[in-house]
Amino acid sequence: MTETKYIEIDPANTPLPQLHQFLLGSVSPRPICFASTIDLEGRPNLAPFSFFNVVSANPPVVVFSPNNSGRDGNPKQTYLNAKAVPEVVVNVVSYSMVEQMNVAAAPWEHGVSEFEKAGFTPVASELVKPFRVAESPVQIECKVIDIKEFGDGGGSGKLIMAQVLKMHVKASVLGDDGKIDPFKMNLVGRMGGSWYCLPDRDSMFELSQPMQHTIGYDALPASVRESEILTANQLGQLSGLLGWPTDDEKLAAIDFLETHQLIDGKEVHAMSESAKQTAAVALMLHNRVREAAALLLL
Repeated sequence: MTETKYIEIDPANTPLPQLHQFLLGSVSPRPICFASTIDLEGRPNLAPFSFFNVVSANPPVVVFSPNNSGRDGNPKQTYLNAKAVPEVVVNVVSYSMVEQMNVAAAPWEHGVSEFEKAGFTPVASELVKPFRVAESPVQIECKVIDIKEFGDGGGSGKLIMAQVLKMHVKASVLGDDGKIDPFKMNLVGRMGGSWYCLPDRDSMFELSQPMQHTIGYDALPASVRESEILTANQLGQLSGLLGWPTDDEKLAAIDFLETHQLIDGKEVHAMSESAKQTAAVALMLHNRVREAAALLLL
């Protein structure tokens, strides 16, 4: 087995720009919180943050972190506004507005409206003071319920926890089932450095959500667990099956392999373990995971 080489990152002894790059390059893609806040004088602020997620549905809570500037250590205006007026609108960022969002991300002076500088349309919220962004497909009105501070220097995080009061979802991003369609949303994800990503059909895939106990990796035969043919993801697919395969599924596997000339007609019991695993891989590439399992486990 080839020895795995690592570089070791000690946060205490790594320059902040380098640590920042390793963190953001490792934890990605990240959703983008386009946060709209307002100060005590009623001046709006609009800024994007990719340290962002939803962390609770009951009650509904989102979190995001406007870190102190890595250049001068100053806190972001979003954080200062949220402390003064504990309300925020979280707007999501679709591809059609990403260039404008990038303009809003510039370090504008306090009091300058990013709505005006970036050409966004402010829409009055119903329950909070900050404006919604009309161009965003989903706008979430929130009240700030807590703020945690992690230090005072450059790059220090200020974790803002905000409870959702009302969501505004454009009907145009819903599918026929009434649910949000990720391809209609076309949300932008933040990667490391200056890179972003989109929900591409060739890149996205679905996984069944296990709602009960699965077979489990430890129940697979040692010859399967130690396979040099099956990938880790394929072993995961086998481990995640709900219930053991059946004899009928094994017959279906053999029929499919013979029909598609993926085996040469030998009796399955005469196939070597490596030949079975190779055939199982072929079945799994055709989304016939249970039949592949039947070939390997029965």
